[in-house]
Amino acid sequence: MEDDKIIALYLNRDERAVEETAAKYGRRLRDIAYGITEDRMIAEECENDTYLEAWNTIPPHNPAGYLYAYLARIARHLSLDVCRKRNRLKRNAHVTELTAEMAECIPAPDNTSSRLEAQELGEAISRYLRTLNEEKQAIFLRRYWYLDSVESIAQRLGISGSKVKMTLLRCRNGLKEYLKKEGYAE
Repeated sequence: MEDDKIIALYLNRDERAVEETAAKYGRRLRDIAYGITEDRMIAEECENDTYLEAWNTIPPHNPAGYLYAYLARIARHLSLDVCRKRNRLKRNAHVTELTAEMAECIPAPDNTSSRLEAQELGEAISRYLRTLNEEKQAIFLRRYWYLDSVESIAQRLGISGSKVKMTLLRCRNGLKEYLKKEGYAE
């Protein structure tokens, strides 16, 4: 079913919306959750909680044109919340490693004191990503949005792990320079 029809079901409070969402995006949402939690049962719970959150937030939100991104964001945040509640972020070397990598190029929260500035920073990062070719964008997003491992990204894209690592390093360095030019100097 097309996204606009699924959204219409949500807006009409038709329970088939959840069934159609699960049929179309369930596996992908579960994969996002599993990539973060590394636990199949918790990933399924996060997937189900994503449907509940979508049900509760559509309306008033109408994610026309970006339903999957909307759902993926919910799944990602729910999964990270589960990890926080279980104090796993401190013990999860994978998430800690990714946080340290991005801390090198994104200014500290103290430097972006207001919500508006944080939103502007997010928009600047999006602009930078649009300057990258499709492969670099995919590598960057798979690593820092979906939290995929280097090996998983390499396998998915049919490239070597060393190419993924080098691309990530160059993207982070490029992002750091781009943000400096945009006025986000650290």
